[in-house]
Amino acid sequence: MATVRLILGDQLSPAMSSLADIDPETDTILLAEVMAECTYVKHHKKKIIFVLSAMRHFACELEDQGFSVDYVKLIDKGNTGTLKGEAQRALKKHKADRLVVTRSGEFRLAEDMETWSTDLGVDVELRDDDRFLCKLDEFNEWAEGRKELRMEYFYREMRRKTSFLMDADGKPEGGQWNFDKDNRKPIKDDLDFPGPSKFTPDEITQEVIDLVNSEFADHFGQSDGFTFATTRSQAEHALRRFIQHALPRFGDYQDAMTDKDPHLFHSVISTYLNAGLLDAHAVCAAAENAYKNGDAPLNAAEGFIRQIIGWREFVRGIYWREMPDYKTRNTLDATTPLPDFFWTGDTKMACMAQAIGQTRDHAYAHHIQRLMVTGNFALVAGLDPDEVNDWYMRVYSDAYEWVELPNTHGMAIWADGGVVGSKPYAASGKYIDRMSDHCSNCAYSVKEQTGDTACPFNALYWDFLARHEDRFKKNGRMGLVMKSLERMDSQKLDATRQRAAKILKNLDAV
Repeated sequence: MATVRLILGDQLSPAMSSLADIDPETDTILLAEVMAECTYVKHHKKKIIFVLSAMRHFACELEDQGFSVDYVKLIDKGNTGTLKGEAQRALKKHKADRLVVTRSGEFRLAEDMETWSTDLGVDVELRDDDRFLCKLDEFNEWAEGRKELRMEYFYREMRRKTSFLMDADGKPEGGQWNFDKDNRKPIKDDLDFPGPSKFTPDEITQEVIDLVNSEFADHFGQSDGFTFATTRSQAEHALRRFIQHALPRFGDYQDAMTDKDPHLFHSVISTYLNAGLLDAHAVCAAAENAYKNGDAPLNAAEGFIRQIIGWREFVRGIYWREMPDYKTRNTLDATTPLPDFFWTGDTKMACMAQAIGQTRDHAYAHHIQRLMVTGNFALVAGLDPDEVNDWYMRVYSDAYEWVELPNTHGMAIWADGGVVGSKPYAASGKYIDRMSDHCSNCAYSVKEQTGDTACPFNALYWDFLARHEDRFKKNGRMGLVMKSLERMDSQKLDATRQRAAKILKNLDAV
């Protein structure tokens, strides 16, 4: 029985469940570049370049291993523009009566795939994505009956399950589960940042760059300076470089921000991990080995591993447990339109200009920039969740809805009302000043709360708390800050809220 095995653009691993029992004699592997997947949101140019180039390189890797590959390029004659349409063409072309595919990680496509068997008139076998360390039914079993779903407790279960950073007695290395308190050092002037691995585009990648410049010229971001890994071997090189040169200081400075460098000591491998070029277990094992060999401190290894087996696995579980209505929640009734400077970077706020500018240029910003700068602004300004989520999906090379939506909708803008985080991560300019050097180069004064030169974060923060006072007074984790709001002089609060109203009335001029 001839079978077509469809590989999606974020499934670029030979370990995919859809390839588990492949018969090289009868089966064909299908990879298809389709307009629908490039434009369901208008992805950053560099993300499209990365995905299409990585797909083409993966096809070459499979062919070198002796597999029959049917590769459809974006502008090939007859390309239907959809995955279902290309699956239908491939089934007919190869006289196959069976399609095997690993379920999509995004709800919209996974739901569509449920209809394919009927629509295509053949047996369509949808397989679970077993690249993750926690199966979805395992997550649901852990979550069942809990009043609150908190990553910290899930993370401890994942540590026990995987044995990462566990001692011989089944206790966490160092006597505690989480070393986050050691991971909040502000940036120092004398630090030397190693930077991520960079790769010169080969002929395949250059062809894709030309394609993207032609077909997606109106998409956000720069295509110039594309240096991403596009093969498994390159991605593994990028991981080794991080482990050797950046992991030792990653823990200390993982929350820091600076005008001097967009990457600091971060791994910048999430793009490769989410697309299948790297394996999550192997990535964590590399960090653990660095700790065991004395090449990285415990707080660095633990903090890095937590991002993968903690946050990454947790938000995936949340996504599939809470969808599809999760996406439509707007607990704080936020309706303010997204300001234009989210696309242009043209703002006098140094922290926002830095985060948006490097996002435009590199399709990258690290987690604190996403949470405590752009996300924090979206939260305290009450920006519309649909527009905020659309922005995050468009601008980052590692963005897929299963990972983006809970992190943005839940963690950053608290639109889910506390499913992901027990309290909103709202902050004034003081946090940004403490963790970065942005404020010293800003047109606004982080020390001022009112007046035209005051940092917008300051007024918006207190206005946000005042707008939602009744709700947040009931939140146990916000007791101290809400009492501070209560104690604030009424005239000062009025002036602060007037400053916030002025900002919100003309956001594009901030």
